[in-house]
Amino acid sequence: QVQLVESGGGLVQPGGSLRLSCSASGIIFSIHAIGWYRQAPGKQRELVATITSGGSTNYADSVKGRFTISRDNTKNTVYLKMNSMKPEDTAVYYCNAGRISIAGWSDYWGQGTQVTVSS
Repeated sequence: QVQLVESGGGLVQPGGSLRLSCSASGIIFSIHAIGWYRQAPGKQRELVATITSGGSTNYADSVKGRFTISRDNTKNTVYLKMNSMKPEDTAVYYCNAGRISIAGWSDYWGQGTQVTVSS
């Protein structure tokens, strides 16, 4: 059974920092690309950052220079360090693990963790 569990969300003041974690089980973690997504109330889910199995990263323009995605394959965990946070970063953050095989694309989602940026 595949499980992705996000943690580390909470309330932070503007300009503050948080670090989210996504821990995986039930998959060969090292061969999966991992993405962090977020969904604010009334808005569509959007991609925040991705990291490939090889460690290449990509970021949404809105978080470039502020957020850093990293992975520790020995712990089956991906992190999202968020600095200089803004109220518009408020959302539920989800992690996604995906891979492509001869059977096509397969992916899994976590349950999400709430991040609120407010004074």
